[in-house]
Amino acid sequence: MISGRRRAWLAFAIVGALVLAACGGTDSATEVVEETTDTVAVTDTTPAAAAEPFTLANFTPMEGAEVVNCAPPAGEPIKAAWIYIGPINDGGWTQAHHEGLKAVQAALGDQVITTYKENIPEGPQAVQTIDQLVADGNTIIFANSYGYQDAFVEGAAKYPDVCFEHMTGYKISRNLSQSFGAGEDGKYLSGIAAGGDTKNGKIGVVAPFPIPEVIRGINAFALGARSVNPSATIQIVWTNTWFDPALERKAAESLIAAGVDTLAAFQDSPATGEAAKVAGLGWAGYGADQNANFPDIWLNATIYQWAVYEVPRVKAALEGRWIAGDYYGNLGDGFIKMSSIGKRVSADTVAKIAEASARLAAASGSMFTGPIKGQDGTEKIAAGVTASHGEQMGMFYLVEGIIGDLPKG
Repeated sequence: MISGRRRAWLAFAIVGALVLAACGGTDSATEVVEETTDTVAVTDTTPAAAAEPFTLANFTPMEGAEVVNCAPPAGEPIKAAWIYIGPINDGGWTQAHHEGLKAVQAALGDQVITTYKENIPEGPQAVQTIDQLVADGNTIIFANSYGYQDAFVEGAAKYPDVCFEHMTGYKISRNLSQSFGAGEDGKYLSGIAAGGDTKNGKIGVVAPFPIPEVIRGINAFALGARSVNPSATIQIVWTNTWFDPALERKAAESLIAAGVDTLAAFQDSPATGEAAKVAGLGWAGYGADQNANFPDIWLNATIYQWAVYEVPRVKAALEGRWIAGDYYGNLGDGFIKMSSIGKRVSADTVAKIAEASARLAAASGSMFTGPIKGQDGTEKIAAGVTASHGEQMGMFYLVEGIIGDLPKG
């Protein structure tokens, strides 16, 4: 489940080559997938032509986008399906996506029939799953892993009357959209919590893949931690997996053995929290609120509110208003939300998190404002300059204060 995306600059192509076989995220400019009339049929959009155009904050329609009529016959419910990389009870990424499905069902009631397929491997099985879902009458299909992107490109060309919604990728076409959000803003806030929690200034991060989405998040986390604890260091262990609780816990334990006294996880399971619990260390999670399960050590976490995007998208498909485009939500539109804050977080740190949250809700990504140095001490972002969205999406360096290496390409 490589999640990540955005406008595909040259940096994306470089990073993409490094992680071609990984299941994590990409980042950069949105690539428009060219379609030819030899392979893609033209959909009759007459019934939807008079409908109001689809609008949503932070949604950018594809250039030249046309309405794709993936609505059901009049009076019938729309069939919507979700393809998941993990189990719906993973305590993080996939569970959050499944909350989106449930929100769609609650919002549309008997106007929608939802289904999902969990633990679907990336590759040929994803293609087969798409075929099965289309054969079952689903006309809008979501997927929550970057590694499904090629299958969705293929599916969109094969089924021009089906609306495809891919999360965390970068390729779009007339019936294929992309969506994700500024998790880096939330990770900056988790960094503040971790920076306020550590006593010895050594923070550990269990991280999945060294790709721009994750790197950007780790950098944001480090900047947040060092905004309240300037001498703090952030040590990384890469797992090269999104969901492997045993491996995640082993990575967390190695960080504890190395002397860190606060932990953060960018993974799909709460295994890092289990290791932190044994050691009595604070930890910041990812994708789900684990406060109730870890009341004595919980800090906070970034949570993706997929319903913010998915409910209006399914509604648009139902009403014949669906168009392809690119969505990148944030704290301001409610797509990014922070979990509850644990009781071990001090009142002073809570206040700092609140102040930074308000700032980022008004200016997403503004924590990447210089002067910012890389690990090697060289200037990465000049004083007073905020990295552009494209620069943030293609970020492939670690900032000052982080201990860990990136692969050499």
